[in-house]
Amino acid sequence: MPELEKIIEEKLIDQLIYGDSQWTYRKDLKTEEDLWKNFKYILEQNNKDRLNGESLSESEFEQVKNQLQFSSFYKAGEWLVGENGKVQVHVQRDTERLHLVVMNHEHIAGGSSVYEVINQYSALKNEEDDTLPARDRRFDVTLMINGLPMIHIELKNRQHSYMDGFHQIKKYIGEGKFTGIFSAVQMFVVSNGEDTKYFAAANDTELNPKFMSGWVDRDNNAVTNYLDFAKSVLRIPEAHEMIARYTVLDEDAKRLILLRPYQIHAIESIREASKTGKSGYVWHTTGSGKTLTSYKATRNLLMDIPAIDKAIFLIDRKDLDTQTTMAFQAYANNDLVDVDETDNVNDLKKKLKSDDRQVIVTTIQKMQILISKRLQEGTSEYSKIKNLKIAFVVDECHRAVTPKTKRELERFFGRSLWYGFTGTPRFGENPYPQLGDLPRTTEELYGKRLHKYTIQNAIHDNAVLGFQVEHNGPKNVEEETNVNVYDNETHMLRVLDIILNKSYHKLGFQNGKGQTYEGILTTSSIQMAQKYYDLLTRVKKGETSLEIDEKIKQVLPDFPKFAITYSVTENEEGSHVNQQKMQQSLDNYNQMFGTKYDFSQIQGYNSNLNKRLARKDTKFKSRNEQLDLVIVVDRLLTGFDAPCLSTIFIDRQPMGPHDLIQAFSRTNRIFDKNKTYGQIVTFQAPKLFKESVDNAVKLYSAGSTEGAILAEWDKVEPAFKKSLAALRVSAETPDDVAHMSLNEKRVFAKMFQTFDRLFAQIKSFTKYNDSMLEEYGITEEEYEKYVGRYQNVMEEIKLADGEEKGEPPVGPEEIEVDPDYELMAYSNTKIDYEYIINLIQNIVTPNEDEEEISSEERQKQIEEVKQYIEEMRKDNAKVADIMSNLVYEIELDERKYRGQSILNIVENMKHDCIDKVVSDFCRTWYASKEDVMYAALHYRNGEIPNESVIKSTIDYTMYKEVQEKAVPKFKYYAQCMKELKKVLDEEIKPLIDIA
Repeated sequence: MPELEKIIEEKLIDQLIYGDSQWTYRKDLKTEEDLWKNFKYILEQNNKDRLNGESLSESEFEQVKNQLQFSSFYKAGEWLVGENGKVQVHVQRDTERLHLVVMNHEHIAGGSSVYEVINQYSALKNEEDDTLPARDRRFDVTLMINGLPMIHIELKNRQHSYMDGFHQIKKYIGEGKFTGIFSAVQMFVVSNGEDTKYFAAANDTELNPKFMSGWVDRDNNAVTNYLDFAKSVLRIPEAHEMIARYTVLDEDAKRLILLRPYQIHAIESIREASKTGKSGYVWHTTGSGKTLTSYKATRNLLMDIPAIDKAIFLIDRKDLDTQTTMAFQAYANNDLVDVDETDNVNDLKKKLKSDDRQVIVTTIQKMQILISKRLQEGTSEYSKIKNLKIAFVVDECHRAVTPKTKRELERFFGRSLWYGFTGTPRFGENPYPQLGDLPRTTEELYGKRLHKYTIQNAIHDNAVLGFQVEHNGPKNVEEETNVNVYDNETHMLRVLDIILNKSYHKLGFQNGKGQTYEGILTTSSIQMAQKYYDLLTRVKKGETSLEIDEKIKQVLPDFPKFAITYSVTENEEGSHVNQQKMQQSLDNYNQMFGTKYDFSQIQGYNSNLNKRLARKDTKFKSRNEQLDLVIVVDRLLTGFDAPCLSTIFIDRQPMGPHDLIQAFSRTNRIFDKNKTYGQIVTFQAPKLFKESVDNAVKLYSAGSTEGAILAEWDKVEPAFKKSLAALRVSAETPDDVAHMSLNEKRVFAKMFQTFDRLFAQIKSFTKYNDSMLEEYGITEEEYEKYVGRYQNVMEEIKLADGEEKGEPPVGPEEIEVDPDYELMAYSNTKIDYEYIINLIQNIVTPNEDEEEISSEERQKQIEEVKQYIEEMRKDNAKVADIMSNLVYEIELDERKYRGQSILNIVENMKHDCIDKVVSDFCRTWYASKEDVMYAALHYRNGEIPNESVIKSTIDYTMYKEVQEKAVPKFKYYAQCMKELKKVLDEEIKPLIDIA
């Protein structure tokens, strides 16, 4: 018998208040009024001096409450940063302005901090807002710091998935339950006792289950039990530190980021090392958020170690050309410590001389010029700078600072500490070239490794995706390294054919318009990159033998939208030769996106392209602003973060192990549910490339490629065939499923999940094409029928598990079906419902900090949404009508839905439509509304789940009395069910199936 949620809740609270914990259980706080009174009391106690012992009047406290009504969790996060660690509200009392401290982050685990736990808080319906559903909710457990809810926990028992808690929170946010005092929440935790996850607060359309994180200890062992999680993460000081020290505000994406456990362990290990004056390095696999970790480490060093005068974040000037400084600046924008980017060497010197304790972001090149050419020995400024106690933090340390340069800097700054971050350290197997007695490995250069997090660790924790690698270079070439084999139009057209016509699933066409992924094509030189650019231009104009498939054009008629980018220093000899060609490509880019770059503004162009490719800004989520493919040499292959980038196409010879892993790691960032691995396709030297890739992955993981590199076609295809055979054994046809027992349906569901996963995987290979299905003995239509049956079965299983019903288990153990499995091979090239919702949301609630858009720009956004709605109308006129009406209202009054959840509004409109249809049917046939509503919400594959119940409760007598032309009783039941099916198919199904 599973534990009741009530018992799990009580055990969690006991754990939180146990022993020397500083949490206090407040069973008396159940309503918003209770919480405001409690908050007021704590605020007054902590500010007695500032208030001269007087309580806040009602009107003064209203001023406070108004400041705590945050429009988003991100806005609350901005406020919680505070000034010099103090979070304040401001009250006007007569002629005096009072600054009251709400929270002091210097007082973690002491001082003025008050830690309280509440449970079963009653989140009441919002009477003022009739767009929100009228439902009262009860919250499970909430942790409050100084009276403000900071961490909210939803608990399920072991019969349910922790994902039910996630969906519950998403629903509550959409319903507007996290407003008022609860708008300050920064972190959510969900658990079913055995599996526990945490994630940053975000609005309902931005919550993505992919960004949930479990906890691991310092050695990367999972901590999943809810009580163990509470001991590790939710006790004091850890819970307060998570809010105050390990939450990051991403200024670009306007979202909160909670650091993952390995990031926190790395920062803490640097803190420990710095206390004893030791340097060292952190090995965190590329793609796991290294820049974010190194930023927090740099900032915390200055806050934690008073002996340090300056913390300097060192980068290579090439990184100025990617995202490192942009990302650092985005994270630091709201922070406690001023982050100063140095514009020139004199500026750097001035900042080093200043007495301010600050984080400085600068390049290694500026630092070298300063100490070698701009400081004169014997002067006071020379002595002052030379004697500074500096902590250097180096991002991508394996390449940013050479051993020779580091030695020069260390000799000058004799009191310096050095902390290197890398995803690809130099080991004995891939050392720096021998140069006298200079260090050759990362450990020799920086000191002991302080923390390790490998590709295997990251994939296991779902922090990054694994890689699927295909080697498509010409086979049976005697001399694989002979570049002449590849430097010709025949080879290049073959490469482009694979990119354009055989990458449907790699580039996410199954997601539909506006939600496809991007690719990078990397070549060996600028000249080759420009040759590809010219050839692709000709292909798109129809001037070559290569044509783009209709299947591709149906989803994206404008595919491919492409560009070229490189640093002009990448190939000094060739960088001046082709300026005319580069200007032509800039003109094309300008025409595509309405920009105005010329060759003198190459830095601005590169920056714009970076942002466009990253798609983090709201603007770039629109299809009109998206790129599909970028041709590069080395630019963007390191330090570039674009989660929507799925594939790198490599038409060049194999690189060294660290460069290979760096390049691969552009593709394996977590993004959406359909992006399941980073895709790599190579086009040269297949044998040599396979060997190079295997060696590189072994070097940077646990000594094997298992888990990091997915199986190749030769292994996946036989497994797929086997899974299809097993599916046929469990259900020879989709129709067979309807007549199975519940246990047989469990077996079918498990077999189908395996089949679906492998089907999605073979579809992602360039070797796959739809004509192969005939040979396998299944059609896409039959697969879709299986999908319908499977979805029905999962509803039944969840219902049975929820009611603790079910037949005796099959065999010694019951069949385990993954309740959270999301279909992977199911293509949905229809315009995506949530994509349109997001576009509308961006119109009604534009980013408060972005420039005010013109009415023309706003109208352009509205026209784009209308275009998508019309495309949706072909498949679903009902939902298209609802959305059209909503957009019409927004056109008339741009403020009508400002700050509200569009997803929730549309869902309520759909629910109102369903309610009306059901009510009308029940009035006509005298049926129970409750029973018909159940049928409406659970109708699938033409089956009314509770047909017998409806038949037993419909009232023929009442029907006959009212209807002038009543059908005879012997026809009544059959006619009623026929009409109900028609209503469900034509009126209800389109509204239910869209989400």
